Amino acid sequence: MLTRRHLTSALAFAALAAATGTAFSQPATYPSKPIRWLVPYPAGGGSDFLARTIGQQLSTLVGQPVLVDNKPGGNTAIAASEVARAPADGYTILSADNGTMVFNTALYSKLTYNPQTELVPVTLMGKFPMILVAGPGTDAKDAKDFIAKAKGRTTNYGSAGAGSPHHLAMELLKVSAGLNMVHVPYRGAAPALTDLAGGQIPVMMVDLAAGAGFIKGGKVRALAVANPTRLPQLPDVPTFAELGFKNVEAAAQVGLVAPAGTPADVVNTLQKQVAAAINTPAIRQKLVDFGIEPVASTPQAYADLIKDEVTRWHKLIRDQKISLD
Repeated sequence: MLTRRHLTSALAFAALAAATGTAFSQPATYPSKPIRWLVPYPAGGGSDFLARTIGQQLSTLVGQPVLVDNKPGGNTAIAASEVARAPADGYTILSADNGTMVFNTALYSKLTYNPQTELVPVTLMGKFPMILVAGPGTDAKDAKDFIAKAKGRTTNYGSAGAGSPHHLAMELLKVSAGLNMVHVPYRGAAPALTDLAGGQIPVMMVDLAAGAGFIKGGKVRALAVANPTRLPQLPDVPTFAELGFKNVEAAAQVGLVAPAGTPADVVNTLQKQVAAAINTPAIRQKLVDFGIEPVASTPQAYADLIKDEVTRWHKLIRDQKISLD
């Protein structure tokens, strides 16, 4: 039987619970408010497309707005620094590419953020495999012919920018094939491709998302892909491995990271929801059509990949004495 004393105690407990908020209540399910997703590049590029395409589906899945915020600059360091200093609660996240997580620590003597200690991997969302393309001023029949003709002479090549995956992919080919090549950096893939099509530079590495229009329009020729397998969009273009250069594999790898200290259950929930968004058939096809290889890896698999990539690319950057200081 419920006595007056029991009733009084129950009411007092309820009043205390109400006064102390979450002390006696279940924690709010993540996410319970809008998620801010920083993209370290301007709107309209490949990373922006990836974030907005996945973010829209993620919003539908979690029932909360996903707000994409473009913060370009500093070779992704401006956005990375902001996320590194944000509350570690899963509500501020970042699209992070090779530059953010791998290249920058070797390219700069000082950084405003530390990718190893201040950012935690959530998932690798997708890859943008690199493709060797040639302009109309190049008489090489294919990649093998280009490499043979480039040996023994100095050849210029363009890139989307110093320190970009496009730049370092060509440095990897240069070392692997024993070529003497001079880097001509541009401010983005579009102006580099325009000069390539116009004959100002002979070759460059480009991802399909940026170069598809030029390739399909016949303005530039795809000679080889720096991917383990041929691309479904370019089935007739061989891989470098097929040509005897097994180490020439390179891609812009775009993942999702959060501030270090973000609770593991939040990271895992975010990963599962982002993976579900990526694996939604319509979204997956949209990414493939754009030139992206969807991935949706686990946090640990992404962390392992970053570790391997650091070992691989830092050696190349050191050996080639590449610096952006």
